[in-house]
Order: sequence, then structure tokens, then C-alpha cells
Amino acid sequence: MTAPARTVLAGLDALRPDLEDLYRDLHRHPELGLREHRTAKKAADALRDCGYDVTEGVGGTGVIGVLANGDGPVVMARADMDALPVRERTGLPYASTATVRDGDGREQPVMHACGHDVHVTCLIGCARLMARRRDAWRGTFVALFQPSEENGDGADAMIEDGLTGKSPRPDVVLAQHVLPYPAGYVGTRPGSFLSAADSLRVTVHGRGAHGSAPQASVDPVVIAAMIVVRLQTVVSRELAATTPAVVTVGSVHAGSGPNVIPDRAVLELNVRTYDDTTRTHVLDAIERVVRAECEASRAPRAPEFERIASFPPTVNDEEPTRRVADAFAAYFGDDAHTVELQTASEDLSAIPRAFGVPFTYWAIGGTDPDRYAEAVAEGTVSQDIPVNHSATFAPVVQPTLDTGVSAVTVAALAWLGAGDGDGG
Repeated sequence: MTAPARTVLAGLDALRPDLEDLYRDLHRHPELGLREHRTAKKAADALRDCGYDVTEGVGGTGVIGVLANGDGPVVMARADMDALPVRERTGLPYASTATVRDGDGREQPVMHACGHDVHVTCLIGCARLMARRRDAWRGTFVALFQPSEENGDGADAMIEDGLTGKSPRPDVVLAQHVLPYPAGYVGTRPGSFLSAADSLRVTVHGRGAHGSAPQASVDPVVIAAMIVVRLQTVVSRELAATTPAVVTVGSVHAGSGPNVIPDRAVLELNVRTYDDTTRTHVLDAIERVVRAECEASRAPRAPEFERIASFPPTVNDEEPTRRVADAFAAYFGDDAHTVELQTASEDLSAIPRAFGVPFTYWAIGGTDPDRYAEAVAEGTVSQDIPVNHSATFAPVVQPTLDTGVSAVTVAALAWLGAGDGDGG
């Protein structure tokens, strides 16, 4: 470990109890995207308390904290803040019982089912440590707390609200995510890391009729069924076996009774790809298949396509990823790994793209190491280890928080650690 990292992280022991309390508080009080008012205030207050120049309300609830500390690089570290509409089933003493009202007035449960409470806590911990030992580094550290990552619109909301004019232009953007690996694990990956994700709503039109007179209909249920089957061949027969992609038909809605042939069917699809060429091919293939099946069934109207969500691919830049991987190897030793390609998606990359700078994004583990080892030994990892977005997903407090704080601090100091070494 470099001298600056050793100096800055020496303060973690004293900070640990406060960070653990903060994490449990955030977990108990989750907030959905663009409603993260309490979480954002916690972050802003923590940054101000240790001397950061703070800008609030960016893109709705986003927070930017800037700590200038002499000449040197500018490093931005980002944490996402939002939770999910999931009813928690972890059984933890600090489990969420929070609910909100949706647009129709219905009560909706809320849970930190993806670990963003970990991300917020770790970035606050890093920010506090960096402020306490300014003698160990030089440059500018920017802590960015982003809303609404789960909806894929939080990064864009901050950008549209003038992010690039409200923050110093960074030399690099850093981010991390807790995943269902053993706590203590850190994993980097150059190049493709997370997939692009596109969600589509497709409406196919038919001609309604009584169930006893099918000859008078054009049955959209049959059209939808043929589309579902045929879409399974897009990946299996149109892409090379070495090209990863996923096409999922997540929902099909049609009809109102057993003896009524409806006049339309609505399908919702999700597509995961890792490069623009494959993404374009798969999306074009979906449209081709849908139009062809409608034509084959004599549909009276052309199908309608609506893009309802879109995430860019997360493709780590080579040089910053190598620099962070080297720093992690020096600090974490055997716990530093190369992480596998992931099919989850993120909107982080919109932020460095807006600034025109490189970025790197890595994984930390959050599963109890003994539980994970037992599942590996029994071959039941996929069955026994809760994954992100599960109602039972709950990272163990330690060593998850220590690892996350240490990882973002070590990574930032890979650029900023050119101060006076061990300091006073």
C-alpha cells in the first residue's frame, strides 16, 4: 500500500462506528428515484461538516461536494442513492418498512434491494477521511451523489441541470457497486463490464370477435405467441455463440375474458447487449420479427414500438482500470480479482461522457464469506445467495463497508496521492 493510502485509511477505525450507524439508518429509510430528499440531505450535511463546497438539488436531488486541496488532478467519485419498489424480507432489525404512494394512490413498499445505501455510506466515509488527512494528497476530490440510477434517468437529469458547469472537470470518474460476491472481495474489469439495456413496449393489433367465431377475428394472442417463440431465435441463430446477448419477453397482456378474442396484445421486452453493433442488430431483428408475424397473420394495423427505458453499456477505459487494479492488488492482495462480465446495467457512463473523460467502475462483495463458501462447496450459489433486487438482498455490514470505503479511497489516491507521504 502506498504511503498516502496508509495515512488516509489510518482514520477508518475511528470512523467505523459512525459509518455503520449511518448505513443502518439509510437502509431503514430508503427512497425511490428523484425522491431521495432525506438521503441527499444526509450526504450534503456530511460533506459540509468536513469542509466541502456543496451544491444540492442537481437534477432534482443530486449532490456535488468539492474539496480543493492544491494543484493536482481532479478525481470524481460517484455513489447512487435510490432504492427499489420491493417489500423487504431480510428479517434484519434495521429492515425497511417504508412505503410510498404511487401515481394511482396505491401504497408501494420501498427497500434498498440493490445496495445503494452501501455506496452512499462508503463515499461519505471516503470523503471524511480525505478531508481529515489533506497533508497526504494533492488535487481536488469531488464526491457526487446521483439520484435515480434504477430508472436510468438520474445521470441525465444531473447533466441536463448543468452538472458540467457546477463541478470541476474531472480527470477521471470512479464508481463501485456491491454485488453478491464474498464481502472483502474487490473486482476490476477492463473494457466491457455491464451490458446496455433497452426495454420496449410492443403493441400488436388484431380484430376482436367472439370466441365461438374465430373466423371473424385476427387473433392478436396468437400473433403475440408466435412473436415470443420466434424472438428466441434472435440470439440463438443470428449471433455468434461468442457474442453475449439476452432477449427477454417479460410480460404479455391481452384480453379480458375466456370467450372474447381481443383486438390487441401488448408485449414488454428487455434486451441486454455489450456493444453498439450487437445492440443495433438485436433491436432491428426484434422489429423485423414483430412486423413479419403481424403481416403473416393479416393484422389490420402495423405494430407500434415504444422505447420505455434505455441504459448505455458500461465499458471501462483501459488505463484508469489498470491503475486502479494495480492499486487494489497492492492494498487488498489476494482479495483483488478480475470480475466476470455482468448482465446488469448502469447509467454512470453518461457522466464521464458529458465531461469527455475516462472512467472505471468496479465491484465489491457483500455476502457473508462463510455463507458464500458453503454455497460454493455445495454448488448452490445461484439458489442460496440473494442477488441484487431480491427482497432478501442484504450485504453484511462488515467487512463490506470497510472494503467499500477502502476501495474508493485507494482508487482516488491512485491519482491524488502525491502529497507529503505519511503526514503528521
